[in-house]
Parts: sequence; structure tokens; C-alpha cells
Amino acid sequence: MNIIVTGGSNGIGRQVALFLSKEKSNEILITGRNSKTLIEVADAAENNNIRYLVSDFRKLHIAPEEFKNNVLSFFSSVDILINNAGILYSKKFVEITDNQVREMMEVNFFAPMLIIKTLLPIMNSNAHIVNISSMGGFQGSAKFPGLSYYSASKAALACITECLAGEFTEQQISVNCLALGSARTEMIENAFPGYNAPVTATDMGKFVADFALNGNKVFNGKVLPVALTTP
Repeated sequence: MNIIVTGGSNGIGRQVALFLSKEKSNEILITGRNSKTLIEVADAAENNNIRYLVSDFRKLHIAPEEFKNNVLSFFSSVDILINNAGILYSKKFVEITDNQVREMMEVNFFAPMLIIKTLLPIMNSNAHIVNISSMGGFQGSAKFPGLSYYSASKAALACITECLAGEFTEQQISVNCLALGSARTEMIENAFPGYNAPVTATDMGKFVADFALNGNKVFNGKVLPVALTTP
């Protein structure tokens, strides 16, 4: 399978890519802003089947077709797209800057939508799009001070998942969303300093990878909470 994992240089995305790389027939393309960490992940693949693409999703809207062309230099088609890249600024509603709000919306919502839109023509029948949201964006879940805009950006990603599943029926492309709870990542540490999450990034990564491979067999257009704690 040809698989794209955005935000694959660290945290959960890194573990997703490494788990998927255990299958020799999978070819994985990871994206991120830091070439050093991307190379580290690629080098760690036991089957030498992880490639990388340096991308800054804060600026993806400037030339979205360029991203597609870069992908085409690795794959002629896509079987699985995991929109995992995200950014979080933990600040009170009245203190966060406009630029920080726009960065979160660009990376957490607009970039995944642009990626889906530009890659749709090369996605195979029975392809699976997995959008990684957060329990912060899951309706009815506990919300926390300082995360209002982040939660809103993830809620938008969850909502459009349901919409796209209906739109892509003819193409036989499934779209699902995982609203992740607490896991031991740099992002959680940033949002909740000193908090020790009960789930490791490795365990969460394995779950996400398995869902990407098999979840579309039983789910489509679903926003699924994946959490022991929030946080």
C-alpha cells in the first residue's frame, strides 16, 4: 500500500509510520518541517520503506499543487492518507495572537482539506482517509482553558470528515476521524505541563496505524473518540 502520514517526524505520527513500515509491501511517505527528524524516522524503518518530504503546512495554501507534484515523485497513487500534522498554542482566549490562531487553523484544518482536495484524483478506489482530531474537538467532551482555538480547529476537522464521507461515496473512498485523548507527546506536555498521560505515543500510534489499515472495513464518516483520559 502507498501511505502518507503527515506530521510523521515525531510523536504519534512517528510511531504510526514505524508501525506501518513493518509490513514490507507498504511504502510510506512522511511529512514534517524538520529534515533531521524526518531522516531519523526513515533510517529507523527496518524494511527501508519510509520516504520523507519536508513541508510547512502553515504555507501550504500558497502552492498546494506543488505538494501534489512532490507526492507524485514518490507515488503514482495513494491508498491511505493519515492527516496527523497539528500545531497547538496553549493560551487564554483573550491572550492568544491572531497569527497563532491562523497558524492553528492553517495546519489543523485548512492544510488537511487542501491535501485531500489535491490528492483526490490519485486516490485509489477503497482508499482510506483518516483525520486525526482531538477529544478537545469532540462534541460533549470536557474542555480546558487555553485550548479554545485548538479545540475549535479540531472540531472543524471532525465535522468535515462526516461531510466528505458522503461526498466521496461514488469514488468508494472512506473518510473517518479519530479524536485522540491523552498520550505522552510533546504536544500534551505543552498543553498540560507535568501531566503524565496513561497512554504512550507508541501504543496510540499502533492503534492509529491498525485503524488506517482496517477501520474502513466497518466505518465510514465516523468521528470516534480514542481516549482513556482527557487529559
